Amino acid sequence: MTVTAPTTAPPAIAIAHLEVRRGGHQVLQDISLTVPRGSITGLLGPSGCGKTTLMRSIVGTQILEKGTVTVLDEEAGSKELRQRVGYVTQAPSIYDDLTVTENVSYFGALYGASAAEVETALAAVGLGSHARHRGNQLSGGQRTRVSLACALVADPELLVLDEPTVGLDPVLRADLWEQFRALAKQGRTLLVSSHVMDEAEHCDELLLMREGRLLAQLSPAELRSDTGESSLENAFLKLIRMGEEL
Repeated sequence: MTVTAPTTAPPAIAIAHLEVRRGGHQVLQDISLTVPRGSITGLLGPSGCGKTTLMRSIVGTQILEKGTVTVLDEEAGSKELRQRVGYVTQAPSIYDDLTVTENVSYFGALYGASAAEVETALAAVGLGSHARHRGNQLSGGQRTRVSLACALVADPELLVLDEPTVGLDPVLRADLWEQFRALAKQGRTLLVSSHVMDEAEHCDELLLMREGRLLAQLSPAELRSDTGESSLENAFLKLIRMGEEL
């Protein structure tokens, strides 16, 4: 599917004054942000800063204490979004005793997807040649790509990907980011989390988090310009220091 959005389209995600508390601990603190349609937005920050909780809030699996989360003009988690939003968690969500095709077909059946749509999803992640391999025969990178195909088979407008490249070697990481860019060129919106700052280079916009707070929303070029640093990792660290000095 190629999704064509008018230039005046509302954002794919709009969050206002979001707060989440778990076990008496404030996990997210007054988060407000927007994610433009047809783009790759990187959600970056150290492990434990609240990225997964924010993503869970967006896909509607997290109880909110305060604030609003609007996704594709609907309340997050509403039934109208079930086929419009794809979510890939950190742990690959596939069955080891099923083949690649059987895994994607199983998830596709939940959305009434045809066999041709299953093949299209597999081709989109470059796994057509592994269609008959069982889940327990795949590498870590291949398992991640099967999870992505399971999300793509619903033909979603928005993909929420929680650290999809963690633990992968540089070649596999580069391959996945090429696939993400191809999906964005089709008009899909991608929100991709990572704790590796060099992955920010692949994103159109960045959401930088620390300790449950949103430090900034800006492009990689703007981050460099605002901090005077050429390295995005150094720029992020300088942004933190600048915030501490305020």
